Order: sequence, then structure tokens, then C-alpha cells
Amino acid sequence: MQLADPLERVRASFERQGIMRLLGAELGLVEPGRVEITLPYRADLCQQNGYLHAGISTTIADTAGGYAAYSLFEPGQDVLTSEFKMNFLAPARGERYTATGRVVKPGRRLSICQVEVHAHAQDQATLCVIGLLTAVRVER
Repeated sequence: MQLADPLERVRASFERQGIMRLLGAELGLVEPGRVEITLPYRADLCQQNGYLHAGISTTIADTAGGYAAYSLFEPGQDVLTSEFKMNFLAPARGERYTATGRVVKPGRRLSICQVEVHAHAQDQATLCVIGLLTAVRVER
């Protein structure tokens, strides 16, 4: 069954993401062309210095960017990432992390998305990762 509402399709697809369940990530804001994913702090997701591991940061950023693009697709279409470039601006230390994906340039086949990861410590949010992601529209 194909869901007509693209935002419901994003939510349904996210529920099938085993890696997001494994990490404990949750889908937050879902709007056309914009998606947020939150991840609570877990020591087992950190590297040796106590910062969120870069692989985990890029995983939630990739997922947010992909779903931002997917939110603009038609029923029966799916999304894959073909490329991303991440810049690490600050160590990711906080009680929770937020990955945001935003479509910068939608296309018939390729969509370009900006992704960010913020670390939230007390009342302060620090931009830790910023990047560009290319999402590919595919037919199921």
C-alpha cells in the first residue's frame, strides 16, 4: 500500500530503519523538504574522548538529508544517497544531538541537501557538523 501523504511516507519509512532503532534516534520535525532527527547521548556511541563518534554523526545527518529529499517525492519512489561531504566544526558533546536535513535544490533525479548536526548541552546548541548530500530518486 502506497501512502499518499509524503510526510506519512517519511514517518513509515523511518520506522523501518533498523539502524535508527539501534542508535535510539527519533524522528522529530517533518516538513516538505526539511527533516530533523534527534539522538540522546549514549556513552557507547562515543569515541575514546567522549565525543559522539563521527560515524554516528554522519549516519544521522545522512538519514535526515535523505528523508528531506524523500519528503518531496511521489508515491512509489524511494531515495538513496549517492554522495555526501561532511565538515566537522566542533567536537560533538552534549545531552542530545539533532541532525537536520534541508533540500537546497530539488531535482527530477538528484536532490542536493544541506545537513547539520548540533550538540545540545544545557541550554546551548553547538554546530558540530555541516555538509552537503546528494540524494537520488529511484523507482521501487
